[in-house]
Formats: sequence, structure tokens, C-alpha cells
Amino acid sequence: MAKEPASRKKSGASGKSASRGELERLDRELLKLFNQRARVARDLMKQQPADVENAAVDDTDTYLTRLVEQNRGPLSGGCVRGVFRELISGANALRQTTRVAFLGPAYSYSHVAALTRFGSSVEQVPVASIAAVFEEVNRGHAEFGLVPVENSTDGRVADTLDMFTRLRVRICGEVLLPIHHCLLGRCARSEILEVYSKVQPLSQCRNWLARHLPSARIVEVTSTSTAAQLAQDKPGAAAIASRQAGIHYGLDLLAENIEDNQDNVTRFAVIGESSAPRTGQDRMSLMFEVEHKPGALADAMNVFKRAELNLTWIESFPIARPQGGYMFFVELDGHEADARIRKALAVLERKTLRLEVLGSYARGAQVE
Repeated sequence: MAKEPASRKKSGASGKSASRGELERLDRELLKLFNQRARVARDLMKQQPADVENAAVDDTDTYLTRLVEQNRGPLSGGCVRGVFRELISGANALRQTTRVAFLGPAYSYSHVAALTRFGSSVEQVPVASIAAVFEEVNRGHAEFGLVPVENSTDGRVADTLDMFTRLRVRICGEVLLPIHHCLLGRCARSEILEVYSKVQPLSQCRNWLARHLPSARIVEVTSTSTAAQLAQDKPGAAAIASRQAGIHYGLDLLAENIEDNQDNVTRFAVIGESSAPRTGQDRMSLMFEVEHKPGALADAMNVFKRAELNLTWIESFPIARPQGGYMFFVELDGHEADARIRKALAVLERKTLRLEVLGSYARGAQVE
């Protein structure tokens, strides 16, 4: 008997041949389930007070991580995360409008981080500076904000740390966003006279620029999206920005992944009014100031050692005042509601001039 051609073999567990009709039937079933899920989510949120609703919005990342861990393919984890993130974002929008502030304009890396965290169904609030993100949250004009805290190449983001010393907001989440820079423009690479971008991307691509565009003038601007806008309108100009920015502003991709460090990641803090609920996989941030005398900092740090608390990050930051001084930023494993951490904070308070808990939140997973 002749062997059946591969193109005519049966496929799938049901034994039926794959067909366009089968795909359309599945899509109709998915659409029905999507809307059924949205109705259930909306009804659940109606039963909860507003503060619980906000916590649920912020806890989305933890839930998505669990779903990705359960994924067995063939869809990638990034695809699964993206689909469910938009479903959750859309369902939340049925109940309440969530405003999220970020350093704009559209398709800056901060905007990409906001979309990664909250989806596209929130009200997006692009502002002109990191300070303005803090102000929007502090004044209650936005429920959440996205601010960069550190980059794996350039280290801390000074503007963000400075604002934590000035305004009382809480860190309630984090986004670990891989940063892949692209050279964008409307001319050939040989015709580029100027390259625009924010100071951090320019720093992160300095070796590539020195090798490939040694004669181009480097110009710092307020954001990568602003750079893309300039490249859109100015002859001989190029921008270093995200691929998404290039698509949005109609620019050609002249070179991609031009960052010097291919493992370049920026960590963004999600700021809001309150800390996130405890998940068991948490991180806590705080800042403190000690007296300017020998041993004061060592005494403060010894509190964490005696309490057997694992520190994951520490930064010193100069205080902008005539007498000077430093603020110390610390992150550690655990949640501020943990008994061991509460006891340690009580001891630390007696050894500091100023102590503020900046927030507790689930440890973020690096997005794909």
C-alpha cells in the first residue's frame, strides 16, 4: 500500500486535518472565553474596596509569572505574558480607569516599561521629566508611575534617587526591561551628521558610536522619543531609541542592538500610594541618613547582619543642602510586614537621623 504523503497526514490529538475553518472556530471560542473572563473579573472587583482593587492591579506581574511558569508551549513565555497582560488590563479598565505616568513622549523606554507592566488599556500619562512622574503620583493625578532606578551598564539613576528624598511615594513593583538600542533615521548611515538621544543611551552605545560614526556630532536630549522626533524632521539626523519608537515615528532601522553590553537591563520602579501585598517572594526598599561621625554607617549596616537580612542593593547619594551629608538607599529580601524586618527597623531607627521605608513589592522577573 502506498505511503500517505506528509502533506496529507492527519494532525492534532483529534485526528482531524488542520484547516482555516478550525482556526476560525477556535478564535470564536477564545473570544467568548475572553469576554466571559472579563465579566468574572469585573464582578470580583466590584466586591472589593478601592484599596484592594489597586493592590490587585499592581499584583498582576506576580500572577503573570505564575502563568508563564505553567506554560508548556509551543507559545513562548513572552507571548503568554503579553496576551494575559492585555486581558487583565482590559478587564481592569471595565471597573476603573487607572492612570500611569512615565517619562515620555510615546515609546520612550519608560513608556515601553509601562506597557509591559500595565498593558495598553490604562490611561497613559507621558510627562517631561522624572520629577514630574513623582509629582503626578504625589498629587493623586495618577495612581502609578514608572521611574528608572538603575541600569546594568550605567548604574543608578540620580534623578530618581533625588526625588525619593523629596516626596513621599511608595515603591509597589519593579520592571526589569532588557534595553536594546537601535540607530534610527531617514538617511543612509554615511549621511549622518548628528546623533540624538538621552545621556544614558549615548553612554551605553559610546564604543559602537566611536567605531561606526566617529565624525558624527553627539547631542543629548531629554528622552529617546524626543530624539526620534528630531530624526524624523531633521536632515542628516539620527536617533538612538527603541525599535518601537522607530516604528511609531516612521524611521528606518539603520542598525540594531548597538548597545556595548548585550545584557543591558534597566530596572524600573513602579511608584504609588502604598506597598504591594506580601507574596513570599518580596523585596523591600528603604533609605536612611546617619550622623557624620566615625562608625555611624557601620553601626547601621550591622543591624542587617544581626537580623540575618540579605541586602541586594546599596547606594549612597549626596543630600542637596548647605551642610551636605549622604542618604543611603538599601534594598533587601523580604517584606516590611515580616516580623524580623519590623524588629530590625525599630533598631535601625535609633541609629539614624532619618529613616523611611520606600516600599515592599514582589521581585520582578526579567521580561522577554
